[in-house]
Amino acid sequence: MRLFATGLLVAMAALYLVARHFLGVHPAWGYVLAFAEAGMVGGMADWFAVTALFRHPLGLPIPHTAIIPENKDRIADTMAGFLRENFLTPQVVARRLHAMNLAGAAGDWLADPAKGGSSRLRDGAADLAAQVLESLDPERLGNQVRGALVRQIDKLEISPLLGQMLGTMIADRRHLPVIDSLIRWTGLTLEDNEELIRDLIHRRANAVLRWTGLDERLASSVIDGLYKLLAEVIVDPDHPLRAKVEEGLAKLAEDLQHDADLRARVERMKGELLANPAVSKWWQGVWERLRKSMLERLRQPGGESSGQLAEALTELGRHLRDDAALQHQINRFARRTLVGIASRYGDQIVRLVSETVKRWDAQTVTDRIEGAVGRDLQFIRINGTLVGGLVGVAIHTVDRLL
Repeated sequence: MRLFATGLLVAMAALYLVARHFLGVHPAWGYVLAFAEAGMVGGMADWFAVTALFRHPLGLPIPHTAIIPENKDRIADTMAGFLRENFLTPQVVARRLHAMNLAGAAGDWLADPAKGGSSRLRDGAADLAAQVLESLDPERLGNQVRGALVRQIDKLEISPLLGQMLGTMIADRRHLPVIDSLIRWTGLTLEDNEELIRDLIHRRANAVLRWTGLDERLASSVIDGLYKLLAEVIVDPDHPLRAKVEEGLAKLAEDLQHDADLRARVERMKGELLANPAVSKWWQGVWERLRKSMLERLRQPGGESSGQLAEALTELGRHLRDDAALQHQINRFARRTLVGIASRYGDQIVRLVSETVKRWDAQTVTDRIEGAVGRDLQFIRINGTLVGGLVGVAIHTVDRLL
């Protein structure tokens, strides 16, 4: 547009030279000369006016030119004041929001499949979460999560909690399968370590027993007796040993809740466990698997979790769209929230605008404003050239008539 406006001014100059050359040939050339002459004057005047807004014409420091760069800070304060007075006052925000049904619009956007609001929101949230997970250092993030968990566990005294859980299990008879599993595990352990037990008895037996071979018979008797005892405990639900185990578990549950020494020992064990490097290494492996699983789910838009999220968002949209009472509550909450934001932070927002514009250098301000309204400014030059020419023709006509 700048080239077109300048080209039109050059065309007026060329037309002026042609009309001046043929002025004596015919009286009509006088009108052409007047049009071209006045068009040049109008075009040059508007070029000067448009240029003076943004820079010094021809680089000359003419007073009241380069208006925008010279008054950048005042323009910034004026923009901030305009924004504050016309947009960010509580009264204006409340008035504009009063007629708006934000909840209904959001519900319609989420519930309408054609608009795809729930799908876009789901995909956008999933993509954002995936980008955040990928951008953060996995090891550092894992350590931060572990640190947060450790701090929470450290604040929690687990001994009474364990005692209550164990007491509840005993009261509900849910400890019986645990006892059965423990007895079976004891039997399997005994079976796997028969040779170790025989060797232990053999080394502790005296020379006479070893010489007579009675140590082997003694070891076999001990092992067979243990097998028999375990079998009886498993078969007989009222076996005295089982009762002793249940009594011990009940005593443990009581001590975990009320024995100060035991509670202190459990807390020390908890602290040692949390400080163990092996636990930290184990957690890093768990966290990495968890992170990869979350990324895989987030990167699968058609996955099960993604479909559930989209269905939930669509259902939320239907409620927002169809429930007038819910809309009223949410709109009132939104209105109060935004009015509160305008009241509390309006000055800070407009100050941010003002300070941001003030921090721009003069050339940046000039380029941005000129880029926004530049076409219209060049139309001013074009119109000035054409209107100036028409005024010149009118003046020439009046002069000839008088």
